[in-house]
Amino acid sequence: MMEVQEILRLLQRYFDGETTEAEEQQLNAYFQSGQVAEELAEYTEFFGGISELAGAADDPKIEDDVMDYILENEHRDKTKYRTMWKTVTGIAASVVIVLGGFLFYQEQQKPYDDTFKNPEEAYAYAAKTLQFVGSKYNTGMAHLAEFEKLRKGSEPVKKATEPVVEFYEGIEKIEAIEANSPLQDIDSL
Repeated sequence: MMEVQEILRLLQRYFDGETTEAEEQQLNAYFQSGQVAEELAEYTEFFGGISELAGAADDPKIEDDVMDYILENEHRDKTKYRTMWKTVTGIAASVVIVLGGFLFYQEQQKPYDDTFKNPEEAYAYAAKTLQFVGSKYNTGMAHLAEFEKLRKGSEPVKKATEPVVEFYEGIEKIEAIEANSPLQDIDSL
């Protein structure tokens, strides 16, 4: 018979998931032997239930029953969450519509209020604003003048390369004409 210390060591390994199949069979045999030490008696039912389940696991019907149970619970959970989601989104949409309607109504009740009471003051402020925007625009345009200098500086280079560009364009035209020429088809015969 196995010692209590050895069984406790095996139990610890079993619950840590480190036992081999042979060690698990030793534990099952010990707890089904009927000669279990008093301090280990609480595990007898556990291992008896495991043995029962292992015997039932060979039954092909149990797999179908477990799968049906899982699918049934999954469907029930999905239905519950869908119902809850529909309820929450319906409430949220209602709140948004009511709040939007209230804010729209409140906005319609406000009279239009000018920023300035005096038209001369408004004109002076608009002129000042336009002057500020114009000065910023002119500052930005001043930097673009450098590009104009660059363009003017590149004109001599462009004039110098024009004959070469024209020469290559002429060659490309001649090649295009020759590619479409019916004489080429006659030469290939």
